[in-house]
Amino acid sequence: MILRYFIVDYQCWGFAMACRLDNFSYCCHSVQNVPSDFGRTTVPDEMMMNAEFGGSVLKKDVRDDGQFKIQIDTKSPLFKGLEKEELVLLTHGDGVDKVAVNLKVVATRGRSISAIANEKLKIYGVQFHPEVDLTEKGKEIMKNFLYDIAGLKGSFTMHSREIECIEFIKKTVGDKKVLMLVSGGVDSTVCAALVHRALGEERLIAIHVNNGFMRKNESLQVEHSLRQLGLKLRVVDASHQFYNSMTTVPIDKNDPVRKRTTKMLCMTTNPEEKRKIIGDTFVNVANDIVSELQLKPDDVFLGQGTLRPDLIESASKIASNQADTIKTHHNDTELVRLLREEGRIVEPLKDFHKDEVRILGKDLGLPLELTQRHPFPGPGLAIRVICSEDAYMEKDFSETSVLAKVIVDYCNALEKKHALINRVQNGTSDDEQLFLVKVSQEYKLTTTLLPIQSVGVQGDKRTYSYVVGLSSNENIKDWEDLMVLAKLIPRICHNINRVVYIFGDAVQFPVQDITPTFLTTGVLSTLRQADFLAQNVLHSSGYYNQISQMPIILIPIHFDRDVVSRQPSCQRSVVIRTFLTHDFMTGIPATPNRHLPLEIVNKMVSEIQTVPGISRVLYDLTPKPPGTTEWE
Repeated sequence: MILRYFIVDYQCWGFAMACRLDNFSYCCHSVQNVPSDFGRTTVPDEMMMNAEFGGSVLKKDVRDDGQFKIQIDTKSPLFKGLEKEELVLLTHGDGVDKVAVNLKVVATRGRSISAIANEKLKIYGVQFHPEVDLTEKGKEIMKNFLYDIAGLKGSFTMHSREIECIEFIKKTVGDKKVLMLVSGGVDSTVCAALVHRALGEERLIAIHVNNGFMRKNESLQVEHSLRQLGLKLRVVDASHQFYNSMTTVPIDKNDPVRKRTTKMLCMTTNPEEKRKIIGDTFVNVANDIVSELQLKPDDVFLGQGTLRPDLIESASKIASNQADTIKTHHNDTELVRLLREEGRIVEPLKDFHKDEVRILGKDLGLPLELTQRHPFPGPGLAIRVICSEDAYMEKDFSETSVLAKVIVDYCNALEKKHALINRVQNGTSDDEQLFLVKVSQEYKLTTTLLPIQSVGVQGDKRTYSYVVGLSSNENIKDWEDLMVLAKLIPRICHNINRVVYIFGDAVQFPVQDITPTFLTTGVLSTLRQADFLAQNVLHSSGYYNQISQMPIILIPIHFDRDVVSRQPSCQRSVVIRTFLTHDFMTGIPATPNRHLPLEIVNKMVSEIQTVPGISRVLYDLTPKPPGTTEWE
């Protein structure tokens, strides 16, 4: 029996996978989809391979987070058909130091090693992510390995997976029923369609829950769309229950037994607790419905459209025992995990990614308006309001603010030999420093560090860090320059994970406090109207299908206040977060005048500014990573 191994950085968020591929006529749709009985194990990418063969690994002084060009050995079978330079996603702060004797280097980035191999044994290790969109030739690399190196046949298709899902549902559920909480999004809708096909109409209890965090008129639209699919849909308004709900969380993450009760959701500012409260309340609502229908809990499974990225980002043990939690998804809270352990949940899509679910939905006959609908998270607008009682200003706030200014005003800082100039130079190449000179000369940008946090991912780990705003009195000539700047700033300054552009004149006054913000009906109404206006502009422009997702976020920041006059912070600002992706694991913002005409963005800005209580409108420039799609 011939054993072949391929070690890759399996997912973006903190673990790798070794596929053991025997003489087995099975081809996974992608490496992410290797089934649970297929011989998987978690390993720390190429570095473990190098160490096992007697090489050494060192932590680097400078991190690599983002898209970079690497130089590859095109004679290597793994890179057959590729160019000598290719764009890949790197997310590392460590790397191979001394290469093991039995291994050779097949890809580099400058002095860093990006891939090693023992081609006689057919062992390959890469320190980049071939499974994501931001590695432009990742699919070709996968094909080279799966077909040419491992000799697989490609007989496993999406139709095979559909049959597998239906058989899984039948086997798991038996003669019982499934209760599905259907949001109207593609994941829950496709899952409901699979359950409907597997079990029939009478054994699927389809419920749409209005949790109070839906978009304007969205529950009515969802109800109409789902009824057209032939689902017997019941709509439940549980908004009051959600607003006032609480849950329990561990007092200490190292002691899961001792717990405390959270505040009510409408008074909670911690984003992780918000997500956990909402997820647990969904389960409680489902239990109430089971009781109301006079069904025995043991006779009803909870159906969930959980995807692989949900489990990865929540650090579920289904995905990995070693991954770092990026954010808790509402469908993977502690209460959900308990139900899963009790065998009361059916999740046929847990090995799927968003692009695959859309293909599956199309094959199931679902209309394009559902399969291509922009993703909208289960917690809805609740996680698009950055709630806070106090400004977030740690000891590093002043230094971080100055460092951001040095990066953006690099030319002036270089001339004055600023004390932090070495920090910039150590984290950038000569070409990047020339770029910073150009930007500082052409744009005259002002930086404003915001006293709030947003969630991100840097080095495969969760970060909860500052947001920096860029503004200018001059028109932006080339938005591509801002996008490059948004990649450089978090690389140089690791406690910034998100960069935004602030529309309007250059911000004059520093922002050192916030407008206290909670999930109240008034705050949600403000965001709901801003979101409604922005989405309308996108739909009417004809560019809706060009954008993968467009969250609109409300942040507790009131700009343009003279801090000396002590004018209170009473307004909030809105962020437009456009996102382009296929895999929904990584992605980039839409660049104005490239992916989306600037006049459309400007129209969104002017429409949002008509909403009472809005201070400024901002545009998120951050790729994923280091910023996640959502801000919480």
